[in-house]
Amino acid sequence: MKRFRTSIFALATLLLASCAAQKQIWYIQDAEASVPETIIQDAQRRIMPHDRLSIIITSKDPELAVPLNSASSFSSLVGPSFANASSSQSLQFFTVDENGVLELPLIGPIYCKDKTRHELSREIADKVIAGGYVNDPQVNVQFTDMRVAVIGEVFRPGTYDISRDRVSILDALAMAGDLTLYGIRTEVAVIREADGKRTVEYVDLTSKDLFNSPAYYLQQNDVVYVKPNKYKAQASEINQNRGFYISLASTIVSLATLVITITSIK
Repeated sequence: MKRFRTSIFALATLLLASCAAQKQIWYIQDAEASVPETIIQDAQRRIMPHDRLSIIITSKDPELAVPLNSASSFSSLVGPSFANASSSQSLQFFTVDENGVLELPLIGPIYCKDKTRHELSREIADKVIAGGYVNDPQVNVQFTDMRVAVIGEVFRPGTYDISRDRVSILDALAMAGDLTLYGIRTEVAVIREADGKRTVEYVDLTSKDLFNSPAYYLQQNDVVYVKPNKYKAQASEINQNRGFYISLASTIVSLATLVITITSIK
Protein backbone atom coordinates (compact mmCIF):
# COMPACT_ATOMS: atom_id res chain seq x y z
CA MET A 1 0.00 0.00 0.00
CA LYS A 2 2.82 2.40 0.91
CA ARG A 3 4.55 1.72 -2.39
CA PHE A 4 1.25 2.32 -4.26
CA ARG A 5 0.75 5.70 -2.53
CA THR A 6 4.31 6.69 -3.36
CA SER A 7 3.72 5.83 -7.02
CA ILE A 8 0.48 7.85 -7.11
CA PHE A 9 2.21 10.84 -5.50
CA ALA A 10 5.09 10.65 -7.98
CA LEU A 11 2.66 10.43 -10.91
CA ALA A 12 0.64 13.42 -9.64
CA THR A 13 3.81 15.45 -9.20
CA LEU A 14 4.91 14.59 -12.72
CA LEU A 15 1.53 15.60 -14.17
CA LEU A 16 1.52 18.91 -12.30
CA ALA A 17 5.05 19.68 -13.46
CA SER A 18 4.04 18.84 -17.02
CA CYS A 19 1.00 21.14 -16.85
CA ALA A 20 3.13 23.97 -15.43
CA ALA A 21 5.69 23.56 -18.21
CA GLN A 22 2.92 23.48 -20.82
CA LYS A 23 1.34 26.64 -19.46
CA GLN A 24 4.60 28.53 -19.89
CA ILE A 25 4.18 28.48 -23.67
CA TRP A 26 0.50 29.50 -23.82
CA TYR A 27 -0.38 32.96 -25.17
CA ILE A 28 -2.91 35.35 -23.56
CA GLN A 29 -3.58 33.13 -20.57
CA ASP A 30 -5.71 35.61 -18.60
CA ALA A 31 -8.25 36.42 -21.32
CA GLU A 32 -11.88 35.50 -20.66
CA ALA A 33 -13.65 33.63 -23.44
CA SER A 34 -16.57 35.39 -25.16
CA VAL A 35 -16.06 38.59 -23.15
CA PRO A 36 -15.71 41.51 -25.62
CA GLU A 37 -13.27 44.28 -24.79
CA THR A 38 -13.17 47.77 -26.26
CA ILE A 39 -10.22 48.42 -28.56
CA ILE A 40 -8.70 51.60 -27.16
CA GLN A 41 -5.84 51.89 -29.63
CA ASP A 42 -5.98 53.63 -32.99
CA ALA A 43 -4.71 50.78 -35.12
CA GLN A 44 -4.37 52.75 -38.35
CA ARG A 45 -0.87 53.23 -39.64
CA ARG A 46 0.32 56.84 -39.53
CA ILE A 47 2.62 58.50 -42.05
CA MET A 48 6.12 59.09 -40.74
CA PRO A 49 9.23 60.85 -42.11
CA HIS A 50 11.04 58.81 -44.79
CA ASP A 51 7.90 56.80 -45.64
CA ARG A 52 7.53 56.09 -49.34
CA LEU A 53 4.07 56.61 -50.79
CA SER A 54 2.34 55.85 -54.06
CA ILE A 55 -0.11 58.61 -55.06
CA ILE A 56 -2.52 58.50 -58.02
CA ILE A 57 -5.01 61.28 -58.84
CA THR A 58 -7.82 60.48 -61.26
CA SER A 59 -10.88 62.24 -62.65
CA LYS A 60 -13.85 61.54 -64.91
CA ASP A 61 -11.90 63.59 -67.44
CA PRO A 62 -8.47 61.87 -67.48
CA GLU A 63 -6.79 64.69 -69.38
CA LEU A 64 -7.37 67.13 -66.54
CA ALA A 65 -5.50 64.90 -64.12
CA VAL A 66 -2.42 64.48 -66.33
CA PRO A 67 -0.49 67.50 -64.91
CA LEU A 68 -1.17 66.26 -61.38
CA ASN A 69 0.33 62.88 -62.17
CA SER A 70 3.88 63.70 -63.11
CA ALA A 71 5.55 60.45 -64.11
CA SER A 72 9.12 61.66 -63.56
CA SER A 73 9.65 59.44 -60.52
CA PHE A 74 7.91 56.54 -62.21
CA SER A 75 9.94 56.99 -65.40
CA SER A 76 13.21 56.81 -63.48
CA LEU A 77 12.13 53.45 -62.04
CA VAL A 78 10.66 51.66 -65.07
CA GLY A 79 12.12 53.48 -68.06
CA PRO A 80 10.84 56.36 -70.24
CA SER A 81 9.24 54.15 -72.90
CA PHE A 82 6.88 52.55 -70.39
CA ALA A 83 6.17 55.84 -68.63
CA ASN A 84 5.32 57.64 -71.88
CA ALA A 85 2.92 54.87 -72.82
CA SER A 86 1.14 55.03 -69.50
CA SER A 87 -2.05 56.95 -68.84
CA SER A 88 -2.81 59.64 -66.26
CA GLN A 89 -2.91 56.84 -63.68
CA SER A 90 0.85 56.35 -63.84
CA LEU A 91 2.20 55.10 -60.57
CA GLN A 92 4.09 57.76 -58.65
CA PHE A 93 6.43 57.32 -55.71
CA PHE A 94 7.04 60.12 -53.24
CA THR A 95 9.19 60.13 -50.13
CA VAL A 96 8.17 62.09 -47.04
CA ASP A 97 11.10 64.26 -45.95
CA GLU A 98 12.63 64.38 -42.46
CA ASN A 99 10.21 67.16 -41.47
CA GLY A 100 7.13 65.16 -42.43
CA VAL A 101 6.49 67.16 -45.61
CA LEU A 102 5.47 65.72 -48.98
CA GLU A 103 6.16 67.72 -52.17
CA LEU A 104 3.60 67.12 -54.93
CA PRO A 105 3.51 68.39 -58.56
CA LEU A 106 1.54 71.64 -58.90
CA ILE A 107 -0.04 71.19 -55.48
CA GLY A 108 3.18 71.90 -53.60
CA PRO A 109 4.17 70.90 -50.09
CA ILE A 110 1.77 69.10 -47.74
CA TYR A 111 2.53 68.37 -44.10
CA CYS A 112 1.49 64.76 -43.65
CA LYS A 113 3.28 63.45 -40.55
CA ASP A 114 0.97 61.41 -38.29
CA LYS A 115 -1.84 61.46 -40.86
CA THR A 116 -3.46 58.27 -42.14
CA ARG A 117 -3.37 57.65 -45.85
CA HIS A 118 -7.12 58.36 -46.01
CA GLU A 119 -6.64 61.72 -44.28
CA LEU A 120 -3.86 62.58 -46.71
CA SER A 121 -6.09 61.56 -49.66
CA ARG A 122 -8.82 63.96 -48.52
CA GLU A 123 -6.34 66.81 -48.02
CA ILE A 124 -4.84 66.32 -51.47
CA ALA A 125 -8.33 66.23 -53.02
CA ASP A 126 -9.27 69.48 -51.24
CA LYS A 127 -6.11 71.20 -52.55
CA VAL A 128 -6.77 69.96 -56.09
CA ILE A 129 -10.29 71.41 -55.99
CA ALA A 130 -9.16 74.67 -54.34
CA GLY A 131 -6.47 75.09 -57.02
CA GLY A 132 -9.07 74.72 -59.78
CA TYR A 133 -7.31 71.76 -61.38
CA VAL A 134 -10.06 69.14 -61.14
CA ASN A 135 -13.58 69.34 -59.72
CA ASP A 136 -14.01 65.65 -59.03
CA PRO A 137 -10.61 64.27 -57.97
CA GLN A 138 -10.21 60.71 -56.74
CA VAL A 139 -6.96 60.33 -54.79
CA ASN A 140 -5.43 56.93 -54.05
CA VAL A 141 -2.60 56.89 -51.49
CA GLN A 142 -0.78 53.66 -50.67
CA PHE A 143 2.20 52.78 -48.49
CA THR A 144 4.87 51.14 -50.64
CA ASP A 145 7.54 50.05 -48.19
CA MET A 146 6.85 48.89 -44.68
CA ARG A 147 9.29 46.39 -43.22
CA VAL A 148 9.73 44.83 -39.81
CA ALA A 149 12.46 42.49 -38.57
CA VAL A 150 11.90 39.50 -36.31
CA ILE A 151 14.99 37.98 -34.71
CA GLY A 152 15.92 35.67 -31.85
CA GLU A 153 14.08 32.52 -30.86
CA VAL A 154 11.68 32.18 -33.80
CA PHE A 155 11.65 29.52 -36.49
CA ARG A 156 12.24 31.89 -39.43
CA PRO A 157 14.10 35.02 -38.29
CA GLY A 158 14.40 37.72 -40.94
CA THR A 159 13.01 40.96 -42.42
CA TYR A 160 9.42 40.94 -43.65
CA ASP A 161 7.64 43.28 -46.08
CA ILE A 162 4.19 44.40 -44.95
CA SER A 163 1.51 45.15 -47.54
CA ARG A 164 -1.29 46.00 -45.10
CA ASP A 165 -2.04 49.27 -43.33
CA ARG A 166 -1.42 47.68 -39.96
CA VAL A 167 0.41 44.70 -38.52
CA SER A 168 0.47 43.48 -34.94
CA ILE A 169 3.32 41.81 -33.11
CA LEU A 170 1.34 38.55 -33.31
CA ASP A 171 1.13 38.93 -37.10
CA ALA A 172 4.89 39.45 -37.30
CA LEU A 173 5.62 36.43 -35.10
CA ALA A 174 3.27 34.33 -37.23
CA MET A 175 5.17 35.35 -40.37
CA ALA A 176 8.38 34.30 -38.64
CA GLY A 177 6.94 30.86 -37.92
CA ASP A 178 6.11 31.50 -34.23
CA LEU A 179 8.43 31.26 -31.23
CA THR A 180 10.53 28.19 -30.61
CA LEU A 181 10.14 26.35 -27.31
CA TYR A 182 13.25 28.18 -26.14
CA GLY A 183 11.75 31.66 -26.59
CA ILE A 184 10.81 33.75 -23.53
CA ARG A 185 7.15 34.68 -24.03
CA THR A 186 6.83 37.05 -21.11
CA GLU A 187 9.44 39.57 -22.27
CA VAL A 188 9.48 40.06 -26.05
CA ALA A 189 11.31 43.26 -26.99
CA VAL A 190 10.17 45.71 -29.68
CA ILE A 191 12.92 48.14 -30.72
CA ARG A 192 11.56 51.31 -32.33
CA GLU A 193 13.13 54.45 -33.79
CA ALA A 194 10.96 57.57 -34.11
CA ASP A 195 11.53 61.32 -33.91
CA GLY A 196 15.26 60.85 -33.50
CA LYS A 197 14.87 58.56 -30.49
CA ARG A 198 15.25 54.83 -29.96
CA THR A 199 12.97 53.06 -27.50
CA VAL A 200 12.57 49.47 -26.34
CA GLU A 201 9.15 48.22 -25.29
CA TYR A 202 8.63 44.82 -23.67
CA VAL A 203 5.52 42.78 -24.39
CA ASP A 204 4.17 39.85 -22.36
CA LEU A 205 2.58 37.45 -24.83
CA THR A 206 0.99 35.45 -22.00
CA SER A 207 -1.12 38.40 -20.84
CA LYS A 208 -4.04 40.16 -22.51
CA ASP A 209 -2.36 43.44 -21.49
CA LEU A 210 -0.28 43.08 -24.64
CA PHE A 211 -3.28 44.45 -26.61
CA ASN A 212 -2.88 47.79 -24.81
CA SER A 213 0.87 48.02 -25.31
CA PRO A 214 2.13 50.79 -27.62
CA ALA A 215 4.21 48.06 -29.25
CA TYR A 216 1.28 45.78 -30.08
CA TYR A 217 0.85 47.41 -33.49
CA LEU A 218 4.20 47.66 -35.22
CA GLN A 219 5.61 50.62 -37.10
CA GLN A 220 8.02 50.99 -40.00
CA ASN A 221 11.42 49.38 -39.32
CA ASP A 222 10.48 47.99 -35.90
CA VAL A 223 12.64 45.11 -34.70
CA VAL A 224 11.03 42.30 -32.67
CA TYR A 225 13.51 40.36 -30.55
CA VAL A 226 12.65 37.12 -28.74
CA LYS A 227 15.17 36.30 -26.02
CA PRO A 228 16.28 32.71 -25.38
CA ASN A 229 15.51 31.08 -22.04
CA LYS A 230 18.04 29.43 -19.72
CA TYR A 231 17.50 26.02 -21.29
CA LYS A 232 18.70 27.30 -24.66
CA ALA A 233 21.78 28.77 -22.99
CA GLN A 234 22.51 25.44 -21.31
CA ALA A 235 21.99 23.57 -24.58
CA SER A 236 24.31 25.99 -26.40
CA GLU A 237 26.97 25.56 -23.74
CA ILE A 238 26.72 21.77 -23.99
CA ASN A 239 26.97 21.92 -27.79
CA GLN A 240 30.00 24.20 -27.64
CA ASN A 241 31.75 21.93 -25.14
CA ARG A 242 30.65 18.66 -26.71
CA GLY A 243 34.14 17.87 -27.94
CA PHE A 244 35.56 18.50 -24.48
CA TYR A 245 33.00 16.24 -22.81
CA ILE A 246 33.57 13.45 -25.34
CA SER A 247 37.32 13.70 -24.83
CA LEU A 248 36.87 13.71 -21.04
CA ALA A 249 34.61 10.66 -21.19
CA SER A 250 37.10 8.87 -23.41
CA THR A 251 39.92 9.66 -20.98
CA ILE A 252 37.88 8.39 -18.02
CA VAL A 253 37.07 5.16 -19.84
CA SER A 254 40.73 4.67 -20.76
CA LEU A 255 41.84 5.24 -17.16
CA ALA A 256 39.19 2.88 -15.85
CA THR A 257 40.29 0.22 -18.35
CA LEU A 258 43.91 0.69 -17.32
CA VAL A 259 43.05 0.35 -13.63
CA ILE A 260 41.06 -2.82 -14.26
CA THR A 261 43.88 -4.27 -16.33
CA ILE A 262 46.51 -3.53 -13.64
CA THR A 263 44.24 -4.99 -10.97
CA SER A 264 43.75 -8.16 -12.96
CA ILE A 265 47.50 -8.61 -13.41
CA LYS A 266 48.09 -8.31 -9.67
